[in-house]
Amino acid sequence: MTPFEKDIRVQQEDLDDLNHVNNVRYVQWIQDISKEHWQKKAPESLKEDVIWVVLNHNITYKSAAKLNDHIKIRTYIAKTKGAISTRIVEMFDAVTNVPIVHAKTEWCMLNATTYKPMRVSEEIQNIFT
Repeated sequence: MTPFEKDIRVQQEDLDDLNHVNNVRYVQWIQDISKEHWQKKAPESLKEDVIWVVLNHNITYKSAAKLNDHIKIRTYIAKTKGAISTRIVEMFDAVTNVPIVHAKTEWCMLNATTYKPMRVSEEIQNIFT
């Protein structure tokens, strides 16, 4: 699968008391790139009909990012079964390519009107392959 990528620069407000990127900020970035990937790839008709909710975040912190570091964030769908898609998000130092974060998140697709789980169709799977 072709990953979706973006670069960010660590800002002062991203830091914790140890002057490393705060764990909560990593979670926000995981959610942000996931949403951006969906918004960029999915047709408008699908965006109106479905919503995604997080079931589980599994995050492994590999190294610390600091103020002004450039981070490359990459995401892709690893697998889909029923209403669940497993999304991988990886973060690397954009200069050294040192891994910073590896996350595996399970997302559940819901009907936007009823909020009931919906099977991820082949059409939707094909958007991300």
